[in-house]
Amino acid sequence: MRADSPEFLAPTRASYDAVAEAYAAEHPDSLAGRPLESALLTAFAALAGAVGGSARPPVADLGSGPGYVTARLRDLGLPVFGVDLSPRMVALARRAHPQLRFHVGSMTALDLPDASLGGVVALYSIIHVPDAHLPSVLAEFHRVLVPGAPVLLAFQSGTADGHRRLTERFGQEISLDYYWRTPESVADRLRQAGLDLYARVVREPEDEEKLPRAFLLARKPGPAADGAAPPRA
Repeated sequence: MRADSPEFLAPTRASYDAVAEAYAAEHPDSLAGRPLESALLTAFAALAGAVGGSARPPVADLGSGPGYVTARLRDLGLPVFGVDLSPRMVALARRAHPQLRFHVGSMTALDLPDASLGGVVALYSIIHVPDAHLPSVLAEFHRVLVPGAPVLLAFQSGTADGHRRLTERFGQEISLDYYWRTPESVADRLRQAGLDLYARVVREPEDEEKLPRAFLLARKPGPAADGAAPPRA
């Protein structure tokens, strides 16, 4: 990790390294039995598939964890790779999905050229990014996307933004900050980063969940890389 990396990255990485095995065992595929999440990934895949024509720029699953979202995107026909802050999570994802690429990295500074991605998925990964750093993370998404490329975000939500720190999970001592945000506050930050909101969905809590789940689908403005305009809402 770079010396100038934001200070929240080190405890987040250490926390997920500590719980990686137990987390992957409990969440081998959190999309199973979640038709709404699956439908939104399908919609994302349709938008991403229209970008770049025959060039087919890859899609990045940021905060890929055990890799099941990356695998679902591959099954939807997208060239895709996963990026996660935790080396242990990356090792588990590579073991579970050896046919896919997974890399250790941070969404705060992606090791990618400008305008090189056909889409970004970040499901429940911006939840660990403090408010002060979220604008720069979304600006980084904008930097690496080709014109017309989509972004799909998922995060815990509520009637107001909030924050808590967990010091224990799966019997391991951790230091992990969680941030929940209203769809409106994240949509505002997307617009400020130069990304156009395409759709927003809020799902009520299910099973043991305590907070609603929010999903925002946005796009980088401009024509698709093959010169064709992206589909209109």
